[in-house]
Amino acid sequence: MRSPGASVAPPETPTAFDRAVDAFLDVLAFERHASENTVTAYRKDLAQLSAFAREKRPGPLDPAGVDVLLLRGWLGKLARTHEPSSVARKISAVRAFYRYLKKTDQVRIDPAAALALPRVQRKLPTVLNVDAAREVVTSVEGDEPMDRRNRAILELLYGSGIRVSELTHLDVADLDLPAREARVLGKGKKQRVVPLGGPTVEALSAYLAVRSHLLTPASSAPNALFLSARGERIRRTDAYGVVRRAGALGAGRSDVHPHALRHTCATHMLEGGASLRSIQELLGHESLATTQRYTHVSMEHVLAQYDLAHPLATHPKHARAARGPR
Repeated sequence: MRSPGASVAPPETPTAFDRAVDAFLDVLAFERHASENTVTAYRKDLAQLSAFAREKRPGPLDPAGVDVLLLRGWLGKLARTHEPSSVARKISAVRAFYRYLKKTDQVRIDPAAALALPRVQRKLPTVLNVDAAREVVTSVEGDEPMDRRNRAILELLYGSGIRVSELTHLDVADLDLPAREARVLGKGKKQRVVPLGGPTVEALSAYLAVRSHLLTPASSAPNALFLSARGERIRRTDAYGVVRRAGALGAGRSDVHPHALRHTCATHMLEGGASLRSIQELLGHESLATTQRYTHVSMEHVLAQYDLAHPLATHPKHARAARGPR
C-alpha cells in the first residue's frame, strides 16, 4: 500500500514519434498481414531508437526530428553490443517505418534511406542426414496422449516442412487425413495445402484417437489440433521443447529445432529429385530465390560425401594410408 506522502510519477504522454510507431505497426499487422513475431520485433527496435533519440535530444520527439546523423550514432552504439544480423534487422525496421511515413506524407525526408546494411555472413541452415532425421522423428515412444502428440508434431514438421508458427495455429478441421492433406495458414495470411506422407498420417491418426484426453471444460481453444497438458493450444516454445528433446534423445544433437526439420525436409526432397518449384510450393516461399539456398545446402552434402568416399579427395596426411603398402 502506498504511504500517504508518497508521490507517483504521472504516466508519460505518448510523443508524436510513439503515435506514428503505433499507427505503422497497425498497418503492418492488419493491412500487410505481417507475422506477430515481426510486429513484436519491429516494436522493440523502434522503441530502442526512441529511447536513444530522447537521450541525445531531450524534449518531445517527432519523427521528423530524427536525422541520418542520429541514426548513425544509434547504429554505432548497437554495433558494439549486437551481432551484424541483429543490427541489419533493426535497420530494416527503421527503413520500413520511414518508408511508411514518407508515403503517408508524415515526413518530407527519409533519413533511413541513406543507411547501409552491415555485411552479414549467411550461415548454412542446420540440416540432418536421413538417418539422423529418422532417429529424431522416431525417438518418442509410448502411447500416452503427450507421447502421441509429440510424435505427430515431429512427423508433421519433418514430413511437410511447415513452419512452427503454422503448426501451432493448426485446427483439427484443417486436416483431411483421407486425402492426406493439411490446410496451412502461412505468412501474409496466405493459405496453402500441404501433402501428408504415410507415417505423418499414421502419427496424426494415433494422436487424434487420444486428443480428447487433453481437453478440459475450461479450454480456450477446443478446436486446436495440438494441445498442451492443460488443454490449451500449444505455443512455439512448447514445439521447440519437443524438437530439442527429440534431437538430443534421438541423434545426440543439441542444435535441432523446428526450422532445422523444415530445412531438412526441403534438402532431402531436393536430393531426392524434387524441383525447386515444387519445394517452393510446399514451403510457401514467396520468392524462388529463398528456396534456391537449399541447392547450396545440398551441394555441401555432396562435397562432404565426395571428401569421404572418393580416393582423389583424400586429405594429404591420409594419402599414404589410403593408398596402402606398396
